[in-house]
Order: sequence, then C-alpha cells, then structure tokens
Amino acid sequence: MPKDRLRVLFLCTGNSARSQLAEALLRHHGGKRFEAFSAGTRPEGVDPRTLAALRGAGINIDGLTSKTVDSFAGQHFDFVIALCDNAFQQCPYWPGSGTVLDWGFSDPKADPSPNAFTRALFLIEERIRMFIEVNSRVRPQSTPLTAVSFYKCLADELRLRLLMMIEQAGELCVCDLTEALTVSQPKVSRHLAQLRKTGILSDRRQGQWVYYRLHPTLPDWMHEVIRNTLVANPELIPAAASRSRAG
Repeated sequence: MPKDRLRVLFLCTGNSARSQLAEALLRHHGGKRFEAFSAGTRPEGVDPRTLAALRGAGINIDGLTSKTVDSFAGQHFDFVIALCDNAFQQCPYWPGSGTVLDWGFSDPKADPSPNAFTRALFLIEERIRMFIEVNSRVRPQSTPLTAVSFYKCLADELRLRLLMMIEQAGELCVCDLTEALTVSQPKVSRHLAQLRKTGILSDRRQGQWVYYRLHPTLPDWMHEVIRNTLVANPELIPAAASRSRAG
C-alpha cells in the first residue's frame, strides 16, 4: 500500500447517511490513493438504509461507524469535505487541514421516496469519481529542501518577514500578509509561491482564501531558526500579523 495516500475526512451533522456513503465509496473506488474517514458534529448512528444502499451497490460496509468530529482532533487531513451546510458552518476551519470543501448534498433521510438513499449514493458516487480523477494525477516531485536553499530564502527581507509573521500567527492568508505589510498582493503571492515550492511553507484553500503555514515536515532546526529570529527581532514584523481570517 502506498505510504503517500491522501487523507480525506467527510463531515456531516449526524454522520449517519451522506458522509458514510462518501467514506465507503472513496474506499471502494480510490483506496489505493486515498484514506477515507467520516465524522459528525452530532453523530447519531449509521442509518440502516445507508447500509442497505451500499450493500445493494456491492460496496463494502465493514468498519462503518458513527463518530464525533472531536475524535479526529489534532490529525492532519489533505481534504476536509462537508456534505451538509450545517457541518460546513460548524466546522468552516479545520486546523492542520489542506483543502476544505463544501459539497452540500440533500439529506436522503428527509426524502420520503423509497429510493432516496440509492439516489443519494449514485449522486455522491459521481462526485467521488470526479474527485478521484482530479486528485489522482501525478504531481511533480519537489526539489529536496537543503540548508543552502533554506538560507537563500531567508536572505530576502520580504520572505524572511513573511516566515516570521506566519510563525507568529500559525497560519495567515495572502490578504492578511498584504494588509499588514502594505505590499502589493502579486509581490506577496510570488514570494509565498517560492517558499511553498522550496518546501518551507504548505498551503490550503478554504473558499476564496488560501492560507499558508510552515510545512509540517520542516526540519526542527529550520523551524527553530525562524522562531529564534522572530524572538530576537520582533520589530521586523507589524503587530497586525498575528491576526488571521481563519481565527
């Protein structure tokens, strides 16, 4: 099994129907490329009609249980996908996540028709297949981060200040950084892209915003250099840098 599978968490209010369907379908169709999980903001158990629809489609239901979103606290996910508006509104920001998406499917439990769960399965399956196709494309290997490339990035004043600000706040979007530094958005974005390409930063998209943070695999000594520079030179960054739109 590949070690670089993308982790995907599906969210719904009750974690009883839509998110369970999505978890099972992604495991079935994309298990070699993705790890699928699901949870609810107010879990209420897996609806028997969900299991019946999956069995009818020949989808494995082993291990499907209703779980609270709190049980995944502190874990990293490459994608957090809400399948109902309530879950998206209650969990609009998932710390440590990559891309946050809102799919917003109708609740089959609110549909009195006898084939409501089967129809929901087919609709979600279509989206799952598209999701797998888009996110299974081979991505180019990034150049390994070395001490020389790390210090070259820090040698530019703007890039250094960007890293210090992100270290202080934990995570910031382009607009936060542009506003705090009074530097043009294209210039800030260009330097953030370079830091991301080098491997010092990682990013995640939430709606129209892209948030940047220090890469979770950044070596401890590099993280310590940025942290010590911030502690010793607080005057290099504006106080507004500690405010994040995600907070």
